[in-house]
Amino acid sequence: MNKHQIGLNAGIVWHLLNDNKQWNYCDLKKASGLSDKDLSAAIGWLAREDKIDFRDENNDGDCYFLNVNVFIG
Repeated sequence: MNKHQIGLNAGIVWHLLNDNKQWNYCDLKKASGLSDKDLSAAIGWLAREDKIDFRDENNDGDCYFLNVNVFIG
């Protein structure tokens, strides 16, 4: 795995999250076709860029969704 591949995988995940739906890890893994290692690296990449947010409701596991930044000014 290299940075370029992680970036490409992050793009795959970002496009899935772009439907404004909250995804759980298992559904995101299945839809992306990525391994645990690749998906985790892609989520880390997007989190580092402040592109996604996480929510753990009822201790069911994390849900992932796009972080929408709006800048006015």
